Amino acid sequence: MEATVVKTGTEGKTWGGGNRPLNASYGKMMMWFFIVSDALTFSGFIASYGFSRFKFIDAWPIADEVFTHVPFLHGVPAPMYYVAFMTLVLIFSSVTMVLAVDAGHKMQKNKVIWYMFFTIIGGAVFVGSQAWEWATFIKGDYGAVETKGGKILQFLDTDGKRVAIADFAVDLPTERAVNERNTGVWFDTEPETLTTFSFEEVKAGFLANDNLLVRTQYLNEKGEPTVLSREESIAKIENDGKLVVEGANLIRNEYGHPLFADFFFFITGFHGFHVFSGVIINIIIFFNVILGTYERRKNYEMVEKVGLYWHFVDLVWVFVFTFFYLV
Repeated sequence: MEATVVKTGTEGKTWGGGNRPLNASYGKMMMWFFIVSDALTFSGFIASYGFSRFKFIDAWPIADEVFTHVPFLHGVPAPMYYVAFMTLVLIFSSVTMVLAVDAGHKMQKNKVIWYMFFTIIGGAVFVGSQAWEWATFIKGDYGAVETKGGKILQFLDTDGKRVAIADFAVDLPTERAVNERNTGVWFDTEPETLTTFSFEEVKAGFLANDNLLVRTQYLNEKGEPTVLSREESIAKIENDGKLVVEGANLIRNEYGHPLFADFFFFITGFHGFHVFSGVIINIIIFFNVILGTYERRKNYEMVEKVGLYWHFVDLVWVFVFTFFYLV
């Protein structure tokens, strides 16, 4: 059987696919398809975060009280400063990527090299900052107590300032066996994650300090966490306290509702993976520019395609920063 060839037009030429959509190459179109599909994925994540926050609005942690750390400035409250710095670095890297693409259109190899270099540095700083923020969030700030119902109790002094459990917990004798080579099964039967202090040590220290109060994770009518009286605080610790929580993980969160930590790790982690991938791709393109690969091709379209991806990653972070940290 002979193949059928469809011919169009007066010249009788074989159809080759017609005009390119939006005058874009195949590579650019595929990058746009990826960006659209990835944008829908991030939209679903952010929408899920919004629904969960609305459902548990009375117990949702306040971002200004969670993200207060700045490297090398321990103990200095600076709410959202470092997150804002990370955002500016990523936006700046997007600007340098625009300049790299523009230099590529003009076939200015040296400028492309420098602008790509600055873009890579900005992305690496952002990824490193996000890793530091994760480590700080996991480690925790003050520590808290979890109730039998899974709620979080934090500690304040009579002036309303947060107090770390390390500042008042006492050392109590313990009968806990020390793990040895012949008792390794101890790790299999451990009921809870180890913390710096046990609940009994925190409880004893709290009862011995009359200037300490308990703050619950629930917000009052003013949108502020509810602070109990001294009598109510003692009753809450004695009757409802269960275990100590330090930092945040996928199960417990010293700052409040555990879903806050779940979404934080998932959304920022997924975005961080995109940034990390973008940095790796940019490094590959960077060395190709140095080697003159695109000079020989007579175009820098590859720089433009990776630039589309980088701008998308930056734009997604703007939405994550707005809805997760600011709103």
